[in-house]
Amino acid sequence: MGKGQDLYLKAKCLIPGGTMLLSKRPEMFLPDNWPSYFSKSKGCKVWDLDGKELIDMCIMGIGTNTLGYGHDEVDAAVMETVKKGNMSTLNCPEEVYLAEKLIEINPWADMVRFARSGGEANAIAIRIARAASGRDNVAICGYHGWHDWYLSANHNGGDDLKAHLIPGLSPKGVPKHLKNSVFPFHYNNYEELLNIVEQNNIGVIKMEVMRNYGPEDNFLHKVRALATEKNIVLIFDECSSGFRETYGGIFKKFDVIPDLVMFGKTLGNGYALTAVVGKKSVMEAAQTTFISSTFWTERIGPTAALATLEVMQRVKSWETITAIGKKIQQGWKSLANSHGLDITVLGIPAMTAYGFNYDNALIYKTLITQEMLKKGFLASTNFYACIEHTDAYLDSYFDALDSIYTTIAKCEAGELDANTILEGPVCHSGFKRLN
Repeated sequence: MGKGQDLYLKAKCLIPGGTMLLSKRPEMFLPDNWPSYFSKSKGCKVWDLDGKELIDMCIMGIGTNTLGYGHDEVDAAVMETVKKGNMSTLNCPEEVYLAEKLIEINPWADMVRFARSGGEANAIAIRIARAASGRDNVAICGYHGWHDWYLSANHNGGDDLKAHLIPGLSPKGVPKHLKNSVFPFHYNNYEELLNIVEQNNIGVIKMEVMRNYGPEDNFLHKVRALATEKNIVLIFDECSSGFRETYGGIFKKFDVIPDLVMFGKTLGNGYALTAVVGKKSVMEAAQTTFISSTFWTERIGPTAALATLEVMQRVKSWETITAIGKKIQQGWKSLANSHGLDITVLGIPAMTAYGFNYDNALIYKTLITQEMLKKGFLASTNFYACIEHTDAYLDSYFDALDSIYTTIAKCEAGELDANTILEGPVCHSGFKRLN
């Protein structure tokens, strides 16, 4: 075992679930052989605890580092903050400058609140929107974090959130009286949303603008019109999609304006900063409720975000990562076609994934991770782009992936037994309790 795998065995005894983030659990990739921990990172490379250099063609810090790991300008701004002091009894001026910048990017908005994680930003937005609307019930579409308000949907009738990224999430520990306060609806199903609104006194509609595919039949415009007609607060969750296809929210592509929008992940290029941006008529409701936290006032987050936004704007990072993502998507399709394999590609180009349309899909996904790791890549069946993913990296990635597709094709042709190609357990498909 490598040092990373050995340390993870210890972690599972000390940390419930082994890690702080489900998406980083080794079981999601290669249960017995994933490196698990890193010693350093730079560009699109990661070094594990044994000093092995790996090219990250996977999730790039769960999509946080679109400028690459350890971007020199962002890190220099952060180091200057460290030298001058990250925390004091007084407030940091950077949070005001950052609020100004975000409103400049979103001229329809007037006010901003900051947090340090996507789940916090979602909870803040929901609290503000409920206070502004005067109604408790929320209609949701998409993944919005781990807090009670969201998981309460799984008290309604079972696994109601299974269509929203992660199946099998238990609402245990979430107060049962929150049942029937949050109602999931499916993307592009306007009639379903309309029915929920008309029957459940909805005060808030909260949704991802898009994840796996885009709006059809003016879906987003219909949602906006419905929210306006019913005096419902409309929230766009852009914690994942923000700054990947535009300089700001992906909603800009569709000419639809929300009442609130949340940004996260890309905003600080790996440093913790999330934001809730919105109209004054809604945001001022934050004054009527209690929303406050000590570490929302530290200085590194807004400093990093200001530097990140400056670099993004200068290099037009969203154009670069979208172009890279399109090359990846086309490369997957071409490779699959050349081997006679059936795959489905999903997601926006800069945050994309694919799946094999076979019963052994999870085995093949695990095999890719297993074999690509041997070739010096962190890889699965998803890819989050950063500006450091040059054509040279993409070419070497597809060269390495080609022989693995050959093996998969042989399995589907009956020339190999899929059950014999793995050196350990199959990766998990969703949430599972780890013992």
